[in-house]
Order: sequence, then structure tokens, then C-alpha cells
Amino acid sequence: MSTALRVLVLSDTHVGPKGKRDLPAEVWSMVEDADVVLHAGDIKTDDFLARLEGAAVTYAVAGNNDVDMASPPPEVRHLDLAGVAVAMVHDAGPALGRARRMQRRFPDASLVVFGHSHVPYDQVGAGGQRLFNPGSPTLRRRQPHHTLGQLVLEAGDIVDHRIFRLD
Repeated sequence: MSTALRVLVLSDTHVGPKGKRDLPAEVWSMVEDADVVLHAGDIKTDDFLARLEGAAVTYAVAGNNDVDMASPPPEVRHLDLAGVAVAMVHDAGPALGRARRMQRRFPDASLVVFGHSHVPYDQVGAGGQRLFNPGSPTLRRRQPHHTLGQLVLEAGDIVDHRIFRLD
């Protein structure tokens, strides 16, 4: 009997030192309830990444704003979560051509998690590959809402995927 894996997907949190910016309390509760947290870059500080890792199993990739971290995560990550092949990268490049580019770059991944744009994105790309950007729970930029992503993975399938609006 397989068990569903509840995954919280974050990106572009830009949490600053000494509490300059933090996740909303609602998001910290979601972190604690998740089986796994995926963070697609722009973490900003080692302390924030350590807090995430202390609250849940966390896999992260480095973003372009993670240059001051003493121990940044890798720029690309390949995972097997509940039988689902997952690739993670911060910057998936321009929207034009993204689906084919991600398929070429990560041909074995069923799910590609990315960030950088702060624009939530949940679409099926080339070859049936799901492309998933959770947006940002802290810095929405030109988006109408702060967002994050939630996935449920089970027995090699993505059984649920959604972008969750915070406001």
C-alpha cells in the first residue's frame, strides 16, 4: 500500500536577515504539515534555509539572489519523490520555448519545479512533463496575490497539483 506524499513548493521567498522578511505564519503552518518542502531558489540566507530544514524535509536549489549564502544549495537538483522523477532549477528562462527547453534539459523528469519570475505557473509541457512555478509567498511583484504550490505525489503519479493563493 503506497502512501501519498504531501509536498509544499516555495520559491522566491527572499527572506532577509534579522527578520526583514519572513514567511507568513500561515505558510509556516503549511511547512510543518508538509511531508516535503521544495524551494526553487532565492532563499537569501543560510539561517532561513536551516529553519525550513528544521521544520520539514527540505530540498532546495540556489537562485540568483543566493550569492551571499555561505552554504548555498546546488543550482540543479534531481529527485525521486514517491516514484515521481523531479527536476528543480531556479531560472527556467523565457516563457517562449520553455516547454521544449525543459524537456531537453530534463528529459527524464515528470515534474520540473522552477522559480525566478514570481509568476505562478502550472502547465503540462512537452512530452507530458508538468512545469510548476509556485510564485512567491512573500514578494508578489506584479502578481495580484502571494502564492505557493501544493502537490500530492503517490506511486509514481502527480495526483494533485495546485497553486494556493494567500491573499
